[in-house]
Amino acid sequence: MHTATITLYPRLPRRRTRLARLGDWMARHRRAILAVQWVIVLFYLVLVALPAFLPHPHPEARLFSSDFGAASAIDRTLCTTGVQTPTDKAAYLACWQDRLVLLAQYLFWGVWWPFVILSIMLMGRVWCGVLCPEGALTEFASRHGRGGAIPRWMRWGGWPVVAFILTTVYGQLVSVYDYPQAALLILGGSTVAAVAVGWLYGKGKRVWCRFLCPVSGVFALLARIAPIHFKVDRAAWDEHPLRTTAVDCAPLLDVKHLKGGAQCHACGRCSGHRDAVVLAARSPNAEILGAGGDTPRTGDAVLLLFGMLGVAMGAFLWTVSPWFVRGKQAAAEWLVARDIFWPLADSPAWWLLTSHPEAGDVFSWLDGAAILVWIAASALLLGGLCWLAVRAAARLAGIDWRRLALGLVPLAGIGLFLGLSMMSVTHLRAEGLPLGWLPGLRGILLGVGLLWSAWLGGQLITVGAGSLCVPGIPLRGQATAARMLAGLIWLLPLGAVGGTWILAFYVW
Repeated sequence: MHTATITLYPRLPRRRTRLARLGDWMARHRRAILAVQWVIVLFYLVLVALPAFLPHPHPEARLFSSDFGAASAIDRTLCTTGVQTPTDKAAYLACWQDRLVLLAQYLFWGVWWPFVILSIMLMGRVWCGVLCPEGALTEFASRHGRGGAIPRWMRWGGWPVVAFILTTVYGQLVSVYDYPQAALLILGGSTVAAVAVGWLYGKGKRVWCRFLCPVSGVFALLARIAPIHFKVDRAAWDEHPLRTTAVDCAPLLDVKHLKGGAQCHACGRCSGHRDAVVLAARSPNAEILGAGGDTPRTGDAVLLLFGMLGVAMGAFLWTVSPWFVRGKQAAAEWLVARDIFWPLADSPAWWLLTSHPEAGDVFSWLDGAAILVWIAASALLLGGLCWLAVRAAARLAGIDWRRLALGLVPLAGIGLFLGLSMMSVTHLRAEGLPLGWLPGLRGILLGVGLLWSAWLGGQLITVGAGSLCVPGIPLRGQATAARMLAGLIWLLPLGAVGGTWILAFYVW
């Protein structure tokens, strides 16, 4: 006699909540969402492209204050009072060009990117499905392109790691935060590549977003802690009495088997499908603790540990670290003492290494090498420490190290927000705005990230501890000892990452 195994799926509530109705509204109003996407595409193109063809702002230029940074008191008067004579026209135009470039930099790097990161952590990948200009463009190109099959090499799971690291490192070499030309090269190049991939592959899908986007892997990790997601009721799906068409899922997901929000772009197209898909609230810890969500892959863990906690930290902090300056000076003295001068030569092109003489900012070959060494050292030391600690703690707890690594997602996400918001702080300080509240806010955010990740790691270790047993020793004693040791080891990456941010914000 055989006993049938029945898999039970939690049933969705029959009563539609406000979130569920919002998801249904998104499904019914695709035209409105498309209109919003094209407005953002236009805004994005202007924000990225236009400043690249304008002169670099004067060093004294300001965005919000009345002193817009013209070269003389007469020019500053023109910025505020306007054109008085025909000869004033050039100075007046220069003032407003400076203001436009600064506004674009502030909006894009000071507001846009930090709050994109925050939105992913709070609402899942709504940015990807509803607002992202590259996603809209690649999908549009795919609907009107040749619709080729997706090549096998493109499906390699390591592309999100490689693309994130290369984009981050190259951005530092050309000072992407400071110069519109560098931003246009990197972001414009990414957009062109997204359109090309969309035109070549897929049939109305977002192939670029699924496999090649430099930030797709980061967004997938951060979306795991979002408190809202599109939930699939498998029992309701299977019991639906009518035959339905397939969901037009742009990122190529099998909606029926969707378990979490990591890959879902939250575009709302599937809401209400077969009375089984609904936008719903959940615990932000659900996917990390294994109550739902896809099994993490090795690439996800590597991107988290070596990318978000290694490369990104190095990229954020080399500009504020006195250790970086002292190391570069020591290297320069060593070279001069041996009559080796070519590494001190200026960059031959701005697209290779930063070269903007008009702003007094030109990198040498030594500068570029120092940045590469600093970021590589950050990735190997900080990322390597996190990796070793996670592997050791997971081994003691008897759980998958990739699952335990996800406990660091809150700390990594808040770290990205803090790092990207450093550009916001730079602009606000230049405007002379009081920032006495900033150290406290940074401390609170960092504390939230540390405590959240500490709690998640503790929960994962508690559940797993004791699954590795030694004969002859009581199971309870083994579990307690393993849990305590794993918990202590888990504090190492938290202390390393937290200590690095404390150095950056309160010591350096």
